[in-house]
Amino acid sequence: MAQFDVYENNNLQTKKKVPYLLNVQADLLAPLTTRVVVPLVSMSAIGKPVARLNPQFTIKGITVVMSTAQLAGVDKKILGEKVGSLKERRDEIIAALDFLFVGF
Repeated sequence: MAQFDVYENNNLQTKKKVPYLLNVQADLLAPLTTRVVVPLVSMSAIGKPVARLNPQFTIKGITVVMSTAQLAGVDKKILGEKVGSLKERRDEIIAALDFLFVGF
């Protein structure tokens, strides 16, 4: 489970709105049983994204938005199958987290 890996959302109640979860936790903390994730929300469910706070990605042909303000700690057992990685988009992801925490 590497930082910036993308996982299927296994929760049947939220899967349509939030098809994927993005692991943003540092690899150094891999021994923990939890992961800090950010929901990757379908475009139709988010409304108008804020440019720096909500970067957009395409996962398996679906455009999703990083719902940064909804990040959460979850038990790693709830994560579904790994479907990809966004490590090449690291700078945008970190910028969104910085914007959430520091405001710039």
